[in-house]
Order: sequence, then structure tokens, then C-alpha cells
Amino acid sequence: MDNLIANEQMRILRLEEVKARTGLSRSTIYHYMNNDLFPASIKLGYRCVGWIESEIQRWIEEKTKAI
Repeated sequence: MDNLIANEQMRILRLEEVKARTGLSRSTIYHYMNNDLFPASIKLGYRCVGWIESEIQRWIEEKTKAI
């Protein structure tokens, strides 16, 4: 995980929020993760994962630059 600026709050997004922000399906998100094309999830508990909001935002920004 990248170092975060000290005053930047870290927020964790669950799958439904990641899907809503990216427009990707669950299977596409996991396919991209398995091929190192999407930020990795972090384990929050048993059968519970999330994604760092800033990493998802950075991924979206990189994708929109390519357009």
C-alpha cells in the first residue's frame, strides 16, 4: 500500500461501492485483480474484504486518462 499523506483519511470501500464507482462486475474486478490490473483487496475479517478508496480513485483516474 502506498504511503498516505498524514492528514488524508483512509476509507475502505466494500464490493458494492467499488462496483458502483468503477462500473465493473464482481467477476471482472476479481479477474483484473488476479492479473494485477486492479488494486488488491484487503482482508477485513472472515469472508469480508475491502479496497482502499484512494487506490480505487487512482485506478479510475488512470483509466480515464487513457480515453
